[in-house]
Amino acid sequence: MDTLTMLRSYLTTALLATLALLATTTQGAELRTLAMAEPQPAISKIGTVSEVVVRKAERRLYLLSGERVVRDYRISLGKTPEGHKLYEGDSRTPEGDYTLDFRNPNSDFYKSIRVSYPSPRDRKLAEAWGLRPGGNIMIHGLPNDVGDMAFAYKGLDWTDGCIAVNNEEMDEIWQLVEVGTPIRILP
Repeated sequence: MDTLTMLRSYLTTALLATLALLATTTQGAELRTLAMAEPQPAISKIGTVSEVVVRKAERRLYLLSGERVVRDYRISLGKTPEGHKLYEGDSRTPEGDYTLDFRNPNSDFYKSIRVSYPSPRDRKLAEAWGLRPGGNIMIHGLPNDVGDMAFAYKGLDWTDGCIAVNNEEMDEIWQLVEVGTPIRILP
């Protein structure tokens, strides 16, 4: 067995073992689904992305086709990443079930796909506090004016509540995810 094959086998085994261990947590059913991940196929081999799953604590975004993970990405979140978004300006990323409902190729960030936040429940929650829920929560790339400073964003939570990836990853997501795709954002 050549070195590359051994390394690929080791990484696949390590990934599956880690996901299987995580599957014993309280959100085991969802993690077991993610644990079925195989090596990521070429974009041309991916069918329809049926769901997007974000796991905030892991800083990961998963693209699923049925129950199979076809892509996963390291993400950046809002500056206050823990907890559900409560009101406009809290810098939190919402949690719950939403839909990706609009694509903007000309946003202030490198492409963006809008999350259907706020839901009626989110509106009621914010109104109970006498606040506005906010909106314009997106999956997007880096700021358009980032230039040579793109490296500085890696690994940081820097958004106002959005889900950010690098521009190359945003190109993949843009190509694979259609308007109307459900998105589940988990703690």
